[in-house]
Amino acid sequence: MIVMKFGGSSCANATRLRQVADLVVSARNLRPAVVLSAMGKTTNALFAAAVAAERGDADAALRLAGEPLANAAEAAAELLSGPHLATCKSALQQMQDELQVLLRGVALLRELTPRTRDAIVAHGERFSTTLLAALLRQRGLPTRHVDARTFLRTDDRFGAATPLRAEIAQLARELVAPLLTGGEIVVTQGYVGGTREGHTTTLGRGGSDWSATLLGEAIGAEEVQIWTDVEGVLTADPRFVPAALPIATMSPAEAAELAAFGAKVLHPATIQPAVEARIPVTVRHTQRPEGNFTTIDPRITGHSRGSVAALACRGPVTVLTMTSTRMLNASGYLARLFGAFGQLGISVDLIATAEVSVSCTVEPDAPVEALAAALAGHARVEVATDRTIVVAVGEGLRRLPRLLERACRALGDLTPELVSFGGNERNLSFVVPSADAQQAMQQLHAEFFETAALRDGSAVVASSEIGS
Repeated sequence: MIVMKFGGSSCANATRLRQVADLVVSARNLRPAVVLSAMGKTTNALFAAAVAAERGDADAALRLAGEPLANAAEAAAELLSGPHLATCKSALQQMQDELQVLLRGVALLRELTPRTRDAIVAHGERFSTTLLAALLRQRGLPTRHVDARTFLRTDDRFGAATPLRAEIAQLARELVAPLLTGGEIVVTQGYVGGTREGHTTTLGRGGSDWSATLLGEAIGAEEVQIWTDVEGVLTADPRFVPAALPIATMSPAEAAELAAFGAKVLHPATIQPAVEARIPVTVRHTQRPEGNFTTIDPRITGHSRGSVAALACRGPVTVLTMTSTRMLNASGYLARLFGAFGQLGISVDLIATAEVSVSCTVEPDAPVEALAAALAGHARVEVATDRTIVVAVGEGLRRLPRLLERACRALGDLTPELVSFGGNERNLSFVVPSADAQQAMQQLHAEFFETAALRDGSAVVASSEIGS
């Protein structure tokens, strides 16, 4: 069994839904469970409708909610015919009636509770799954439309519900797995769950990926496929590095490190269930199914890939340098110094120390003036704003000979203001002026990827670079 998750861009309209159906049909022998996001910008429209209703503007709320409903109805008319169209239109009409009742109730009371908001916005995924299930049935495939609220059990933190994984596992084994083993294709919603009392919940932004890996864990899937609008994870952000290359395979730890530094990669929290169950997660392009893709494989953790996996950058950040001769051989000085950070709620990212100074990076909105005042008499604080962290990520980087030499040589005339190996073996970070960040990314990418690609005659970072 596999799980196939399709994001909003993958099911934005009738053409895209037809492509999704094609992919599901091609994978039918793998017994797929299909997890769908809402179509296009549906969720945003429903949030806006809920806000309008809270203001008491029922007409605006119904108009805003009517746009995704009209899109769904238009897609149904283009995709379906005969009894399949009639059944789908009836289901959509029923959901439309329910949605209008919710919005009118909110507008009447001018009160929008988190529970009601979840009930409103969950309609987006309900629309899209109704369409796809009907389309697959029209193609003659045995398909079961399963409401995620029946098995994706959560607590009642509406808007950001926490999945109850033990209960999900039991319910999915009872309600989903038998359908798949019996040869049916299961279509269900991402992002949406339900409490024990039957109330609708949502998992928060990015929740559809989480839904897919939770279901994959529960049914013991062989693979969780995340279908989106990119050919996997790239070696760098293509906006900074047009020559960025797709990565064939990476470890969950590498993916987490990249996500922490702002790369467009699956958030580690959303794929954790699959990681713990040792299920590979692949990132694929819906419109280029035969193209490159990335496998985030939990079975390869702890090995050195023998190279940098990818580059990322995050900025702007602010660099603080605190200098004091009192620091020399003074036990507890750093504790007192950073105690001021804690009192002011300032989080530290990178840090480097010397005998009489400490440098660190903080977020650009950190209250540095208040910090300087709090440290008066303890240290002189120098502030450098508009800086960017450029990071090289890969398993076992500290064990690579000449890595730092190669990176510094690649930077050439660019002078980093702070250099740090992470507390693990997976990242080497440089802090540079934001104006130099793109050049730094391009020069590092040329050193670690483009030369190797030319030498190997391949545009893909091979999975064989990681130990098995």
